[in-house]
This record gives sequence, C-alpha cells and structure tokens, in this order.
Amino acid sequence: MSDRKYRQRGYQDSDRDRRDRPPGQRPGPKPETYGPRTPNFPGAHTVVRCGSCGTILPADFDSNGRCPRCGFELHSCKQCAYFDTAARFECSRPVQVRVVRKDARNECGLYAPRTTIERQTSPGAGTSTVRASNDPRQAFENLFKK
Repeated sequence: MSDRKYRQRGYQDSDRDRRDRPPGQRPGPKPETYGPRTPNFPGAHTVVRCGSCGTILPADFDSNGRCPRCGFELHSCKQCAYFDTAARFECSRPVQVRVVRKDARNECGLYAPRTTIERQTSPGAGTSTVRASNDPRQAFENLFKK
C-alpha cells in the first residue's frame, strides 16, 4: 500500500507527474508565461485641440486662422505648446516682452501649436470632430435591445 491516504500534491509526487506526462515533454510552466506580459494598449494618435472649445482641429489647419467651431484665434498664447502659467511672462521660452491678452492673436516667433497624444478607445474616435450628444444614451438602449 504505497499510495498515501490523501492525494495532496507534495514532494512525493515527482514520480506520479512523470507517469502522467507524455514522453519527451519537459516539466515546468509553458514558455509564454515567462516574464511580464506585453500590455495591449489601444492605438494612439496625435491631435491638436482648440484652446477654447476643445474641438479637434484637422491635421492641415492654418495656425494663423480661427477655430472652425468657436472662432478662437489659433495663433495665441493659450493655443501654444510653451504656454505655462507658472513661468515668467506665462511662457516657458525666454521672451522679452509680456503678452497681455493670452487669448488674442499675437505675432510671437516662438509659437508652436500644442499637440497631445490621445488613445483611440473606440473605432471612430479619431475621425469625427464633434461627437453626438446622445451617444451614451444610444449605447445604453442598445444594451437592452431584443
């Protein structure tokens, strides 16, 4: 009577594992379990948003123009990548003269439009500029549709 009373796994199970395993197979975990898993991040895209209303601007927008939705001046300090309220003259670049109105058009030579990297969480997220206001409601109704 070599079998133990309780069939618990332990240090005496090495010969039993060898019997259950097909010949030529090595013991141990599968190769894909080694190391950290590769994260499955959604796709990302670079966008430029209006500093006033948040509308995604087209890739070929005119930085000297206005926002197509609200009419905000795009060549202004609020739209610039170097706009920083904690820095001197509210600009992270060395400027000599302070621009008083940050939302008005200016002729700063250091201007660069502020771009952000956003994740695409839905298939059509990067294609439309304005989302419909009833999208969440429609999605909720689709959940309980028969």
